[in-house]
Amino acid sequence: MKQYSVILIGAGSRGMAYTKIMKNCPDKFKVVAVADPIKSRREFICREHNIGEEMCFSSWAEALSLPKLADVALICTMDNEHYEPAMRAIELGYDILLEKPVAQTAKECADIALLAEKKEVKVLVCHVLRYTPFYKKVKELLLADTIGDVMSAMAVEAVGHTHQSHSYVRGNWHSEEETTPMLLAKSCHDIDIIQWLLGKPCKKVQSFGKLSYFCADNAPVGAPVRCIDGGCPIEATCPYNCKKLYYDDKNNQWFRKASTRGIAKGEIPTDDEVMEALKTTDYGLCVFHANNNVVDHQVVNMEFEGGATVSFTMNAFNRGGRYIRLFGTKGELYAYAGDDNITIFTFEDEKIQKIPIPKADESITSGHGGGDMGIVGEFYDYLGGNYIGFCAADINTSVKNHLIGFAAEKARRAGMVEDVDTFFALYGFTNR
Repeated sequence: MKQYSVILIGAGSRGMAYTKIMKNCPDKFKVVAVADPIKSRREFICREHNIGEEMCFSSWAEALSLPKLADVALICTMDNEHYEPAMRAIELGYDILLEKPVAQTAKECADIALLAEKKEVKVLVCHVLRYTPFYKKVKELLLADTIGDVMSAMAVEAVGHTHQSHSYVRGNWHSEEETTPMLLAKSCHDIDIIQWLLGKPCKKVQSFGKLSYFCADNAPVGAPVRCIDGGCPIEATCPYNCKKLYYDDKNNQWFRKASTRGIAKGEIPTDDEVMEALKTTDYGLCVFHANNNVVDHQVVNMEFEGGATVSFTMNAFNRGGRYIRLFGTKGELYAYAGDDNITIFTFEDEKIQKIPIPKADESITSGHGGGDMGIVGEFYDYLGGNYIGFCAADINTSVKNHLIGFAAEKARRAGMVEDVDTFFALYGFTNR
C-alpha cells in the first residue's frame, strides 16, 4: 500500500481536522511539512506529526518556493489565499486536496481547473457533504431509480442563527470582498450537492436575497457597539450576546478558539484571552453594529437539462441543519440530515418506507456529519487512479458547480435570469 506524503498549507481548524484524520491512517498518509503564519499552529502540527524544524514554514510562498516536498498539498488557507498557492502547487506537480471554495472569483476558479488539466495533476475540492452517510444514501436511492427521474426538488440550508452570527456577521466570512459571497463561502456545498444528485447540467439560474436583519437599522436603541461595553437594553435576552456565547460558555471551544486566533498562547484559550478578543476583535461587536455585508437569506431557482426545476433556500433564522425533498416520476423522497431515516413514498404501491441512515449531526462542530473522514478516505483511492466510488468529482466538475453559484450571484444583483451555458463560455467551459 502506497503512503502519500503531505504538506499542510494553512493550519487552521480545517487543516487540523484533515491532518488529524490522516494521522490515524498512517499506512495511507504522512504529514511531512506545514506552512502557516501563526507560530502556535505550526508548532502544534509539528508536534502532532513529528515534523522537523526544517519542514516548518511561516508562509505558503516560502514552502512553495522550494522544489516539490511531498506528494500532496493540502490547501486550507483562508478563501482569499486559495488561488496563488493552488496555482503554484499545480505548477510544481503536487496533487491537491483543496478546501472550498476553490477561489474568490469565477476566473480564478477556472484558472485552477484549466491549469490542473494542462499539468495532469489531481485536484479534489473539499465538498465534504458528498461523503457523508446521509447524502451518500440519498444518491444511492436515486441511482437505484427508487423515485424515477427527478422532476423537481426543494433543498434548504438552515445555517443556524448563532452560526450566522459567528461566521458571517462577526467572523472570517463577514465580508464578500475579503472572502466570497455567501453562495460560495457557505452554500457552494449545496449547489454542488444539488447538481450531483440530479446528475444533469444546470441551464438557467435566478436568485433573490439580501442582508435584512443583521444591520444597524435593527439595533435596539442604546445598544453599544460592543456587547461588553454595557448598557444594552436587551443584554439579558439577546441570543447573540457575545459575552454569553464566547466567555460564559466554557464548553464551546470552537467559538472560543476562533475568537482568540492570534491572541491565545495555548491550545485552550483562557478567559482573559477570550475577554481580550471581545474587547479588540470583531467577535466582540454587536451583531447590529458589525461591519458585515453578506446576505442573511437567499433563494436560488434553477432549471436543469430536460426541464427539472430546483429551489434552494439559504437562511440564518433557524436552529440549523439541512433537508431536501425530491419529486420523481415514480415517487417522492424527503430527507432531513438530523433524522435517523429517509422517507420514501412510491406511487405504484402507495407505500411509505423509512430507509435507515446513520444520524448526521449538522452542528457546526460535527466534522460535517462524517464528511471530513469520508473525503480523506476516498481521496486516497482517488489519488491511486483506481477510484470506483460515486462521490469524488474532478476539479472541472467542482469548478462548474462553483460557476453556477457565481452565475446565481450575477442574476441576483442584476435582477435577471442567467443563461448558464453563456456564463460558462465566458470562462472557457462547455456546459455538459
